[in-house]
Amino acid sequence: MLELKNVSFAVPEEKGKDKEIVKDVSLKIEDGKLVVITGPNGGGKSTLAKLIMGIEKPTSGKILFNGEDITDLSVTDRAKKGISFAFQQPVKFKGLKVLDLLRIASGKKLAVGDACKYLSAVGLCARDYIDRELNSSLSGGELKRIEIAQILSRATSLSIFDEPEAGIDLWSFNNLIKVFEGMRRDVQDRSIIIISHQERILNIADEIVVIGGGKVDRKGSKEEILPTLLGSASVLNFCTGTAGEEEV
Repeated sequence: MLELKNVSFAVPEEKGKDKEIVKDVSLKIEDGKLVVITGPNGGGKSTLAKLIMGIEKPTSGKILFNGEDITDLSVTDRAKKGISFAFQQPVKFKGLKVLDLLRIASGKKLAVGDACKYLSAVGLCARDYIDRELNSSLSGGELKRIEIAQILSRATSLSIFDEPEAGIDLWSFNNLIKVFEGMRRDVQDRSIIIISHQERILNIADEIVVIGGGKVDRKGSKEEILPTLLGSASVLNFCTGTAGEEEV
């Protein structure tokens, strides 16, 4: 289980003032749950995800994972504890092949056949990508899907996805929905956090957390929260958009 206790995060601004981006957030993510964090742009969603992964450190508050205080642990140490993170804009690794990346992520001598299964799961033809280098020859959509295949190969107990729909075509987006549903179904105690505006992703959530102005505005089951999002003109724009249309 992941637990955030009164977590805040601020950055310094001019004239010695600090700008609070995340404000006193307390949140529990139970084992086996698919939780979607949504809300207006600039509300602190992605920053919250980075705080959980250790990319940013809280100004105050604590983060607990399976009962252990991980607030001061590095990204590497959190990864070893079983937390993985997929960036909104995937990182390129020039000179590294896709197969090598998947083997590093899995932590074992991953068989080519198993690596191909992960690529196929995200809609990539394995024979066309298994020996490709992770460089500028790959589009943003291709890199995004390879990164998600990397998360699948790690099979961590907590997986965080920051706007996984960004920059991918509609077919891939539809396939991603199946990937997330499969992750939840295949490993019962695996927790998934998805930062997203997309109604179709909200529709597969066990729980929805709405973040606005750096605070938890409301949270609850999909049945409780989704109607309030779709029924409000002020939030309709961030939960009914369409996926990107980058062809890959």
